[in-house]
Amino acid sequence: MALPLPLLGLLSLSLFLIPTTSATSGIRLGIIRKPFSPIDPPVFREAPAFRNGRVCGSQPMDRIHIAMTLDANYLRGTMAAVFSILQHSTCPENFEFHFLWVRYEPDVLASIKSTFPYLHFNVFRFDSNRVRGKISKSIRQALDQPLNYARIYLADILPPHVKRIIYLDSDLVVVDDIGKLWEVDLEGKVLAAPEYCHANFTKYFTNLFWSDRNLSSTFDGRKPCYFNTGVMVVDIEKWRQGGYTQKVEEWMAVQKQRRIYHLGSLPPFLLVLGGNIKAVDHRWNQHGLGGDNLEGKCRSLHPGPISLLHWSGKGKPWLRLDSRKPCVVDHLWAPYDLYRSSTHSLE
Repeated sequence: MALPLPLLGLLSLSLFLIPTTSATSGIRLGIIRKPFSPIDPPVFREAPAFRNGRVCGSQPMDRIHIAMTLDANYLRGTMAAVFSILQHSTCPENFEFHFLWVRYEPDVLASIKSTFPYLHFNVFRFDSNRVRGKISKSIRQALDQPLNYARIYLADILPPHVKRIIYLDSDLVVVDDIGKLWEVDLEGKVLAAPEYCHANFTKYFTNLFWSDRNLSSTFDGRKPCYFNTGVMVVDIEKWRQGGYTQKVEEWMAVQKQRRIYHLGSLPPFLLVLGGNIKAVDHRWNQHGLGGDNLEGKCRSLHPGPISLLHWSGKGKPWLRLDSRKPCVVDHLWAPYDLYRSSTHSLE
């Protein structure tokens, strides 16, 4: 019998207890048989058990920590992401997943347990009140959800034994051993991510921002480049010591008063860390596959090797596949879809 996990972070002890593993005694959990809706998550097939290779250690130092948000609307994407990570990993038993949600959703929790009976995971509550008054309306409603801002508070929510984390969005799949990304040398930086210096950095901020030297001077002495916050390696200790949560919040307060950007939680990250991160290979975030944030039109793959496919933007592969109007790249996501009613993988 798995021991109950002490609820850490912002979770009330009176709310519920969650085991660190979904099954350790060989007992298979029952399947939740409910149709999909925002409040009734879909039924998923059980994933196979993945075992460590001979080179894998079994000490706490060998643990790889992954953080993701969790809610019913994106659960299908989360399942595919987790499945892809485990399938391509050399040491799948060394993963410890840290899921962040806004509220206790028993069906969502049951779906994870029944789909991944051997998964080591914790679930923490993110208190949406922390950002409720700080969020400014953006160009897409999904970007305004409080859970979209949870990545800012990882250092406050995660337990002390987590020193480093890979943060991942739910609309991606990994097609390489993510242990390679975990081992990146941060070289003293607080964050590592692929940088895209060819992108027009100015478009992420309004004319008001660039015309006000008190604001735009924040980039003086830096050569800021765009990076996507859906794939990040974060030194949690350095983040905490440097007070980066407060720094991001300060820019969110400016945005609330003066409207200096248009896109959710991304721009304040750029304001604080743009030009001061450890750049990793672009193969670790083939982003933008969901199209732009307004129409979500189809996009093709960027040239070069690929380790991670990311459907950032409005279009999500599971919705386009179900509508029978998929983009070509959506068929690269389909093999990782564990939703029981899916037929696209057979077509």
